Formats: sequence, C-alpha cells, structure tokens
Amino acid sequence: MSITPQLVLQAYRVGVFPMAEHRDDPDIFWVDPRLRGIIPLDGFHISRSLARTLRQDRVSVSVNRAFADVMEGCAEREETWINDQIVDLYRDLHASGHAHSLEIWDGSGLVGGVYGVAVGGAFCGESMFSRRRDASKIALAWLVDHLRRTGFVLFDTQFLTEHLASLGGIEIPRREYHARLAEALTHDADFNALPLPASGQEVVQRNTQTS
Repeated sequence: MSITPQLVLQAYRVGVFPMAEHRDDPDIFWVDPRLRGIIPLDGFHISRSLARTLRQDRVSVSVNRAFADVMEGCAEREETWINDQIVDLYRDLHASGHAHSLEIWDGSGLVGGVYGVAVGGAFCGESMFSRRRDASKIALAWLVDHLRRTGFVLFDTQFLTEHLASLGGIEIPRREYHARLAEALTHDADFNALPLPASGQEVVQRNTQTS
C-alpha cells in the first residue's frame, strides 16, 4: 500500500508514527511504543542556567520559516531514521498546514530547531537538532510555551531520552498515551493562532507560573 500524507495523519490519530531503519532504507515501518515519551505541558523544567540563557535573547526564534532546513538538520547525524520518503511526506504535510517547525537562529545561521505534526490538541514532536550549545533546549522551551498558548494539551516526544527527561519528559504506558491522545483529539488547537512572544523573558515567566 502506498504511504500518503493523509495515511500518515491517520496513523498519528491512532497513536502510530512512521520510521525508516536508516537514511538509505527505501522502506518505512510503523511504530507504537510500549512506553511513550511525553513532555507534560505544565511540567516543562527550565533550569537556572537555561532561564539565564533564555533571558539573554542572544538568538532569534521563528516558526515555519525553514521547515525543510530543520528536517535536514535533524537528519545530519551518523544514524538517522529520516529517509527520502519521510522527507517528502513531511514536506507535503507542512505544505498542507499539518507539520510545523520552530527554528533557532544566530544571525542568519540556523543553529537549532524542532519539527512535528499537529493533530487536534496533540503535537507529535518528530526530531530536533542543535549546532550550538543549548540550541535544542531553547527550541523546546519556546515550543512548549507556544503549544500552551495555542491550545495544545499533549506534547508527544515518542521516546524518552536523558536530554528530554532533564527537561521534564516522562514515560507513560501505551494504553495511557492512547487515552490522552483520544482526549487531545477533541481539542481544536491552532499552531498558527498566535505569534511568538517578544522575548525569552516572557517564556521563562510563563513557565514559572504554570509549572
């Protein structure tokens, strides 16, 4: 069966996502982890050092400005599950308004970012990258703030890494994830509903109030 962007969206709605074994693998398989990683949107942890970095505003942040470049950055590693077919599928999802990116810039240089797919009130994070210290942490802090402000109730990270756990990420059983996803699908969130805040200080302040 041919894999289309519409099929990928339907897969997300039932808790499944696509991966490839490696960059040159022509095939895609479907994943529904026994333990699912999520970041509770009211539990994102901003450390003192990260808060200081955010307040300094030494980088600029954008959304949906360089989706393809973010995907390319995420695939720039020795081993990646992002093959050509996945790149094409997610570019199509972005073009149709279902996939989104958040970018971190140092001047005109892209130094970090994250991308994912929105279904209802769930944002399914796919991958992130960093070309300078703390760029991925900055990206996640801004993304969590943006998701909260635009009506999302579930931030799916697929798997839990030490990096995500240090930021408040947790693992939940498959059945619990599916229940949370079903509830999130009843929400009508809109990733593009609001612009980003004016400063990292706002991100830190809101996080302090909600966590």
